[in-house]
Amino acid sequence: MLRDLWTRLSPAVRRALTFWRRSIQARVVASTVVLSALVVSAVGWILLQQVRQGLLEHRVDVVLGEVDAEMGDARDRLEAASGREVNVGRQQRDLVDPIIDRGASRGYSVVLAGPEGEDIPLREGGGEYTSGLDLVSVPEDMEAHFDGVGRATAWTYTEIVREESGESSSVPGIIVGSQVQLPSDGKTYTLYYLFPLSEEQETLGLVTRALLTAAGLLLALVAGLTWLVTRQVVTPIRLARQIAERLAAGRLQERLQVTGEDDIARLAYSFNQMATSLQRQIRQLEELSWVQRRFVSDVSHELRTPLTTVRMASDLLHDARAGFDPASARAAELLQAELDRFENLLVDLLEISRFDAGAAVLAPEDVNLDDIVNRVVTAAQPLADQRHVRVMVEHPDDPVRAEVDSRRVERILRNLVTNAIDHALADDPTEAVVVRLASDEEAAAITVRDHGVGLAPGEAAMVFNRFWRSDPARARTSGGTGLGLAIAQEDAHLHGGWLQAWGRSGQGAQFRLTLPRRAGATLRHSPLPLIPEDAVSSDAAVVAGPDAVVPVQEVDR
Repeated sequence: MLRDLWTRLSPAVRRALTFWRRSIQARVVASTVVLSALVVSAVGWILLQQVRQGLLEHRVDVVLGEVDAEMGDARDRLEAASGREVNVGRQQRDLVDPIIDRGASRGYSVVLAGPEGEDIPLREGGGEYTSGLDLVSVPEDMEAHFDGVGRATAWTYTEIVREESGESSSVPGIIVGSQVQLPSDGKTYTLYYLFPLSEEQETLGLVTRALLTAAGLLLALVAGLTWLVTRQVVTPIRLARQIAERLAAGRLQERLQVTGEDDIARLAYSFNQMATSLQRQIRQLEELSWVQRRFVSDVSHELRTPLTTVRMASDLLHDARAGFDPASARAAELLQAELDRFENLLVDLLEISRFDAGAAVLAPEDVNLDDIVNRVVTAAQPLADQRHVRVMVEHPDDPVRAEVDSRRVERILRNLVTNAIDHALADDPTEAVVVRLASDEEAAAITVRDHGVGLAPGEAAMVFNRFWRSDPARARTSGGTGLGLAIAQEDAHLHGGWLQAWGRSGQGAQFRLTLPRRAGATLRHSPLPLIPEDAVSSDAAVVAGPDAVVPVQEVDR
């Protein structure tokens, strides 16, 4: 599923994800910027709340002081006019008009409502001297607060709505209500003062823009500084990686440049010392390996001629053994058997020398792996009957086809099946050597499972060594040379495949051969598990115990 999702991504996204996965510098810079952004956002939000609260508190104090002054002036003017005969409408206008004039110059509006007890709700058309306001600007809870006589001055926040040129506009504001009694009719009216917060809103917007600009510049500065700081550490690491890749490619003379005396310089110095030591040891091993390969190749070729002569003499003796005495006839048979064994060893040595010299050539063809497995199992059946071991093959429903060299794959499977029969539990009808096949779109896999003595911890990494045997005292029923698994592994590598081993003492072993279905393709997974299903629960118990060691060899993953 993940592979399908990865293939559906665009190339640009895949390149970006690859860069993110491989670049420590990018991840450090990104994480630093994200954390800094969170901190800056939190600090900026706190500062904005404090600025907003301060602006509003200051504006409320100013508004309340101005309303107290207006109401005091209004009451003085009403007391001065109480002795004259003035109608109610005239007195209302004398009360409100000066306030409206001052409000127009100072930026606030006035709404007169009343008389209390018999007034019409503002939202139903009540109220006078609205100064172009929509009466929805007066909150209902504020109007309900002054629904009566003798109410104290109150204020709250509101949204001031105006109708201009058929279009409605609104700004946040503060509304302050206070009651006054007209001498002309003795009734109480309520004056609502509406002060817009436009200036405070502009100030808060200016502060917000300034904080955003400062935050952006700060984050850019943090990103730049983090990039420069991490670059000082990452650049030497990248150079060390490049030198390590060149060393792995065989350019053993490459070294890091040592500058200064800090930790990075000491690391470079230690790296160069390690590279020098490795170069010296690798050259010694190469010389020893070259001598060994040359010795094996020369000895193998030189032994061909005398072996042919000895073989001819042995054949004559073996054919004439009927006329010998029993001891001489037995000696002739032993000589023939050991010559067969010696020829097999010589053939394996020549094959190994071809692999060492890089002369092994692959001849792939599209074949059915089921047929190869059947041939190998049929050829091994006499040995299985001799050892009283059952050999079972589990074929999938569909044929398992792949582009492989059938001769080499057959040699690999012959070694695996023969070894499994050699190490299986004889005379046990409940246990058998099981050969399984499976395939998918990219790979084909074959596992050979036995329930014999198994492998001790650490031996799974050694089974492919040349001439290695798990039990040197154990007789070779099949007459092996000790090079079979080493050659099998080389054959698997020649296909670009894997040959892997799993084993547990007393639980048997399993070998898995994984091959690409197309010649030259790269393997990324195997259709069959390396650890058999009947051993998973047992492995969990072992891992949970004191010696948590799972001897699984993953070759060239």
